Amino acid sequence: MEPIVDVIIPTLKPGKEFWELIDRLETQTLVPSRIIIMNTEEKYFERAKYGTRIRRYENVEVHHLSLREFDHGDTRNRGVRKSKAPYFVCMTQDALPADERLLENLLTPLLSGEADVSYARQLPKEGCSPVERFTKQFNYPKESRIKGSEDIPELGIKAFFCSNACAAYRRSTFDRMGGFIRRTIFNEDMIYAAGVVRAGGRIAYASQAQVLHSHNYTWKQNFHRNFDLGVSQADHPEIFETVKSESEGIRLVRQTAAYLKETGNEKLIFPMLWGSGWKFFGYKLGRNYRKLPRRFVIKCSMNRNYWHELTER
Repeated sequence: MEPIVDVIIPTLKPGKEFWELIDRLETQTLVPSRIIIMNTEEKYFERAKYGTRIRRYENVEVHHLSLREFDHGDTRNRGVRKSKAPYFVCMTQDALPADERLLENLLTPLLSGEADVSYARQLPKEGCSPVERFTKQFNYPKESRIKGSEDIPELGIKAFFCSNACAAYRRSTFDRMGGFIRRTIFNEDMIYAAGVVRAGGRIAYASQAQVLHSHNYTWKQNFHRNFDLGVSQADHPEIFETVKSESEGIRLVRQTAAYLKETGNEKLIFPMLWGSGWKFFGYKLGRNYRKLPRRFVIKCSMNRNYWHELTER
């Protein structure tokens, strides 16, 4: 039988959650032909693998690379080149399938010809903060949707929204588009999705395909993350200068404040506003990173190795 789908997962210092992810992938109604792990730093993987059940799965393969070699786009491209399946799914090591039909539901829009890319609904994990919980509801609603270029006037930047924490790709389209951008600090999934939409393709948000994936980031972590987001947008004006993202951020803040008030969490409104201010500050600095001293840029960034690599080049 010809392979239908492979799963590609970049890893760094995988923990217990990652091994749970592998177990859940192996019990899907649509079992992946291969699970291709692109691991950064072999020593960490071997240490984390001790005592796990990974050896019992014949379809799991691990490829190691150094921290210097890692890149959000190119590492995934390397994983895709090892796949022979007509469809592949990219996941992150901390996204857990919510049920056994994740892959089946995720591939439905691709198999039907409705879309070239589809991404899953992300649900909050146990222990998720109220602010992060609402953010997930805001970005990943209950209703599925197919997005194309005609939706840009209505959706703005959301027309390009796609998260490869769990996303499926049509291989023929991926090859024709040239894959993920080879060198990027962040946002390789949206950059690719924007290219697909502008080329006349379509992006599916498949809400029935669900993963557990959330983070309780501190304001400092959000600052660094949004700095890198700003950098990625500054580096790709051909995509992001045509649509604005600030208005979407303001809408999220307003609706989050209303949600906190409605749910009796008024005490969290000020910390949320404080954190949102730092997110916006980080984003604006990132958008203007070329005007800043290189040492300051590196301190602001979450992905500091990216800048050291550029300096060495």
